[in-house]
Parts: sequence; C-alpha cells; structure tokens
Amino acid sequence: MNGNATFRHHDTAVLSVTAVDAPVVKTSDDFDEVLADSYRRNGLRPGMLAALAGIRERRWWREDQHFVDGTAEAARLALEQASIDPSRVGLLVNTSVSRSHLEPSIAVDVHARLGLPSSCLNFDLTNACLGFVNGMQLAATMIDAGQIDYALVVDGEGSREPQENTLARLVGEETTARDLLDQFATLTLGSGAAAMVLGRASEHPEGHRVVGGVSRAATEHHDLCVGDFTEMRTDSQGLLTAGVQLARELWEEARGEFSWDDMDRYVVHQVSSVHTAKTAEALGIDQSRIPLTFPTLGNVGPAAVAITLAKEADSLRPGDRVLMMGVGSGLNMSCLELTW
Repeated sequence: MNGNATFRHHDTAVLSVTAVDAPVVKTSDDFDEVLADSYRRNGLRPGMLAALAGIRERRWWREDQHFVDGTAEAARLALEQASIDPSRVGLLVNTSVSRSHLEPSIAVDVHARLGLPSSCLNFDLTNACLGFVNGMQLAATMIDAGQIDYALVVDGEGSREPQENTLARLVGEETTARDLLDQFATLTLGSGAAAMVLGRASEHPEGHRVVGGVSRAATEHHDLCVGDFTEMRTDSQGLLTAGVQLARELWEEARGEFSWDDMDRYVVHQVSSVHTAKTAEALGIDQSRIPLTFPTLGNVGPAAVAITLAKEADSLRPGDRVLMMGVGSGLNMSCLELTW
C-alpha cells in the first residue's frame, strides 16, 4: 500500500546529544580560487557556492585526523553528559556515509575505542543523509521492546578527501560546464561528528521523549545523486524538485496522525538555502524556527541533523516540541518528533 509508514515510541528519551566540529576551515572563496580557470573556460562565474547554496565555509579534519577520531570524541562526550557508564550500552549504531574501507564496519572501531562491553550489539546503518534519524528509530524500537537499556547512535563524516579529489579533477582543461554542475554538490559537503545517547523515559524523567514519526519512500528517484569512493554526481535541480514533492506528500498525509504545523523548532537536514526555503514554503513552515548550520559547516551528511540539534539544545526549554526531518538520496524522507 502506498503512503507513509507511521511509527510511535512509548518509553524512549534522548538523554544527550553532542557535536564535534572538525578544526580546519575551508571557505567557498578558497574553492572558487582553485576553480577560477575552469569557471572562466566554461563561461561560469565564481561564487555559486555562497550565492546559490548559501554555504560560506565548511570544515575538514586535519591531515593527521580521521573522521572516526571525531566520532569517538562525540560519543565519549555524549556518554559523559548523560552520566551513563559505557558498560550499560546495549546498542551502538554508526550511521555515517563516510568510510575508508568496505569491511569491517566503522562501528567496530568506535566500539573498541570506547571500551564498550562484548554484549553491546554494534553495526553500521547507512541510508544517505537519513541514517542518523533511522538509527534513532531503531534504537527507540529496541528500548521500547525491552531488549536494551541504553543505545548510542553516532556519526562522523569526512569531506576532505572527496573534495580534494573533486577539485583536482575539475581543474583539468577537459572539464566541461556539465562536469562542474554535476559535481557542485560535492563541494557543499562538510566534516564533523555527532553522537546521541537514548534510554528509557520511565527511568529518566530529565530526558527528552521520543514521540514518533513517519517515513515515506520515492525510490523511483534513486539515480539523482550517486556517489562512490572517488566521485559524486548530482542532478541538483531534479533532486530539489523531487525532494520537495516527496516532502509535500508526506506532510499532507501525516496530518492525519500528527500536528506539526506549529512546532517550536524544525531541525532539518542541512543542504542549502534554496532547499531550506523551498521546503519551508511547500510545507507552510515558519522559516524563523529552522536553525541553520550549513552556512558555516556545509552539508555534514547524516550527522547534520544531530549536529544542529546539539547546537540548539541550550536554547530549548522543557516542553518544546522539536521535529527532526530530512530527505535523503534515494529518495527517502523521515520525520521524528521529540518533546524537550
């Protein structure tokens, strides 16, 4: 049956959420300087990253750092803030798109660094930019079912290598305008890490309850953004059009189950100023309630929603209603409601 997949959670709360920024700042002006000759040869103007996407800068890890370093740091901070002993964690889910190898999982590296118990189930869960929200949904399901007491959802992304490779490729004299436009989205990416601890709401009244949400698929658009270890090509306009349509369809049907038209905060996946404005307009969302991190961090993949939530946490008040939401390549969309 076509439509939304609706889910509700009964006894799960977010106990902490943390973000770790990568330390090296790379501005869009830096990228424009590298690509100046390619822009000129192809009749394109520099400044598209800042003017069209609204991304002034993004971050890279240092050459002596790995994105898993940031992931483990975010996880340690999350456990410390939640005051949860690592020995009590029953599930570790890594949701990152970034990976330096196919086997084994990134989760095993994080598990080992944190000294988590052998009883802690650990694996990677990947679903483009929706991975973190999907990891939360899975963790909440297992907590509600009584299978585990605590879950740790983590994500670390590293954009340095794909962006260095993309810049090196695009400076070539054979580069066309189509190449520049198809690989434009790669240059909007950013590096960073996030982590979240979830536990039983009935045992943690100080926690932030996970209410539930919906998901919807439009997988006929699976070829609009395709990436591998060396290159990512994106039909940016096609992705925007199909993504807004998917959001509109999900939102309309979700009204039968949830009331999301007047949330206190909408923590959306951070893509660009155009995506944010078009989505807000299509759904009738007050754009002033959408905090933005992409102007200075870029699109940090599935970590973006958690990073944004972590940076907003101090400004949220008890009882505030928060909606985590995003569209991921494929296409899929998920929304997850929290009560702060």
